[in-house]
Amino acid sequence: MTDPVVPPTPPVHLQALLAREDLGLRRIAGPDDPGTVIRWAHASEMADPYPYLLGGELLLSAGVHIPEGAGPGYFDAYVSRIVAAGGAALGFGVAPVHEAVPKALVEACEMHGLPLLEVPPRTTFSAVAQAVWQLMAQARLAELRRVTEAQQSLAAAAARPDPLRPVLRRLAQRLNGWAALYAPDTTELAASGPPPPPTAHQALTNLTQALRPSDPTTPAAGSPPPATVGSPPAAAAGSRAAAAAGSHAAAAAGSHAAGAARVGAAAPGKHRQATPTPTSASDTVDGTHLAAYALGTGHGFVLAVATPHRTPGDHTIASVAAALLTLLTGQLRSSTATARSSALVRLLLGTPPPEVAHLLGAERWHMVHARPDGQAPPDPLAAAALGTALGSALVDPAGETVRVLVPADHPVEPLPGWTLGVSTAVAPEDWPAADTQAARALARARATRTRLLRHGDRPALADLVPPHDADAHARSLLAPIAATPALTDTLRTWLSLHGSWDRTAVALSVHRNTVRQRIARCAALLDADLDDPDVRMELWFALRTP
Repeated sequence: MTDPVVPPTPPVHLQALLAREDLGLRRIAGPDDPGTVIRWAHASEMADPYPYLLGGELLLSAGVHIPEGAGPGYFDAYVSRIVAAGGAALGFGVAPVHEAVPKALVEACEMHGLPLLEVPPRTTFSAVAQAVWQLMAQARLAELRRVTEAQQSLAAAAARPDPLRPVLRRLAQRLNGWAALYAPDTTELAASGPPPPPTAHQALTNLTQALRPSDPTTPAAGSPPPATVGSPPAAAAGSRAAAAAGSHAAAAAGSHAAGAARVGAAAPGKHRQATPTPTSASDTVDGTHLAAYALGTGHGFVLAVATPHRTPGDHTIASVAAALLTLLTGQLRSSTATARSSALVRLLLGTPPPEVAHLLGAERWHMVHARPDGQAPPDPLAAAALGTALGSALVDPAGETVRVLVPADHPVEPLPGWTLGVSTAVAPEDWPAADTQAARALARARATRTRLLRHGDRPALADLVPPHDADAHARSLLAPIAATPALTDTLRTWLSLHGSWDRTAVALSVHRNTVRQRIARCAALLDADLDDPDVRMELWFALRTP
């Protein structure tokens, strides 16, 4: 059985064989098509070689089978049988039987479009066969090297902070085509590379539908003819050649239905039964090769690829990308996911958060606020990747900041490409306070250019004052500025950063002069000297009160 991780041996281009000066082969009939390939060489002197050919061969013959006085009819039948068997080319050896290639054979090959090569007397058929195997070994080595480099490149892309788009970009580059990730609702989440023509693009979208479970009793309205599906995808090759090659490819044989698995098909008079959902599907539309790969089981995510050409290693490279994307597109539907869904439904129906928190599987939680490097706000894919890296599916991409609830037993470590603020570990009823802590920690982390900053959880003087007394004092002290959140936020950040105008401006994403104006306004409204450390301490105590 062929190893699915190793690409099949690539065929040899006929032009490469003709370029071997040591063989001295010469094309004397048939099309001069640079795309003509041969899969192996085979010598036969049978008058009818059809039963002994598998397809894709360079058939070698010295003409021993040609009867004396053979006319055009004999050669026409002989060449037509080679073509019917899928033969790629015919090599005719000059001497010792024939001093020249029969003219009628040249005409028959020209008529049937079969490349005819003249093999000089000095070149043995064994030498031709050996040259074919050498070229195939070189091609296989080059293909293995290409696949290995692609695997390394894809793995490096998957290790990036926002890996989904880099993986698609690397895949599109390696295949010299277009790669896209489709969501369970069939929307195109992300794509990279030059897009295929509209017709091929629509056909590829339709192809992804074959990889999603459907009602076996109801065919999809307007669905296209079924393409070749299965795992791995089929390739449009001659059926005899594909069966003999033992490769990953199956035969399309000029029809979508030939050799294709039709989902939900049943014999006449019997009920249609659901068949296992295929894991991959392929098609060719307007010269564009299309392939789709289901990501995992039950996800609904699909990787789609469109390329102008298809080589034996392309499927292996795409399969590696599909395996990586399966890991990156989230967890499988499980009891944990069901519990999260149940918690969400109860919250929407009005159940207080503390009463549903036990469904999430942890007693204490960290709130994490995160901002990506750069100016662009995080998109859903980047937010999902962040949640995966932190080990939590409870992710909220709220504007420029992503909020993630992380179980307290999951360590939160710095992540490349992100600035993180982490709260103390709290029970569900204290989540709002933890949200405030994480927001403040993130602001300080950005201001001090620190990758990760945790909210301090050691005992403080504020713990010595009863909460209701502290709250009453804070409301009284901050009353003049309480109605203006911009002033309280600026004062809190400015005090936390020891009065640094520049760092406060960075943390709040405002100009330093705006910070100066707001602090001056706070001093005037509070009627306080903000240079006095006792005043600063009292205000900091009040501002820290939840």
